[in-house]
Amino acid sequence: MINSTLIQDWFKQLQTDICTGLEDLDGSASFGTDNWLRAEGGGGCTRVINGQTIEKGGVAFSAVTGQAGEKMIKTLQIETNIAPEELNFLATGVSIVLHPRHPLSPIIHMNVRYFELSDGTWWFGGGIDLSPHYVDATLAIRFHQQLKEACDAHNADFYPQFKTWADKYFYLSHRQESRGVGGIFFDRLNDKTTGLDKNQLWAFVKQIGQTFVPAYRTQIEATRHLPFDDTHLHWQSLRRSRYVEFNLVWDRGTHFGLQTNGRTESILMSMPPQATWIYDYQPAADSPEAKTLDYLKNVQNWL
Repeated sequence: MINSTLIQDWFKQLQTDICTGLEDLDGSASFGTDNWLRAEGGGGCTRVINGQTIEKGGVAFSAVTGQAGEKMIKTLQIETNIAPEELNFLATGVSIVLHPRHPLSPIIHMNVRYFELSDGTWWFGGGIDLSPHYVDATLAIRFHQQLKEACDAHNADFYPQFKTWADKYFYLSHRQESRGVGGIFFDRLNDKTTGLDKNQLWAFVKQIGQTFVPAYRTQIEATRHLPFDDTHLHWQSLRRSRYVEFNLVWDRGTHFGLQTNGRTESILMSMPPQATWIYDYQPAADSPEAKTLDYLKNVQNWL
């Protein structure tokens, strides 16, 4: 049976492999490395790149430990007969957000993670989602095809279930629009919630991690050489602001990290280099920007 040490070691290697793949994709820059320790237990490594293709990107590994406490047990809605102050936790994983320089290339996010308590509670979580500044239906379909192939290799029910979960999760209810074209999102996967054992679920999580670079390469190679102008850049900045709103208002991972005294710089590495808020901005009718909003205002079945 897989154990937490092996999981952490694999996540560390995944971070290295993804950074190598992204450096090759960018072709102009290398990741800087920032190792850090958490006073309450554990630590991690945050790696950031600022390149010609990836304007700002972060690939973070963390493995934090400590006393769970009442606040965490309540926040995570964990049922246990053990006093919270007597429970210890481990949370480990890899989290990625990439903001491309080209306005026709999409923002992408991935997270694969593992959580356990000293009472035997454990689960896996994660997912990949895409947030284009301009929605290209052909590229959205290809992205979802790649995710479905990864899911189907382990369970035919995973893609439709996790796609729906992503549509609901990556949604700005205060804007009544999706953050992007979705992807897959899953949480609390264990033997009780899926009927699969720990090794089977671990194999699935590993495949999702390995799908990230090929999926993003497809998007970048299709868009990085397309012509653009100042209108595209202005819209990119506006769409980046939506990304900020989601992460600060709705994202549970951001909230969990801040509530558990995580490293603020690493938690907020997901923020774009610049973003713009304009009061009540409305794109011109029938413009590419308006068409993108039409996609985002309605859940799409890409496959």
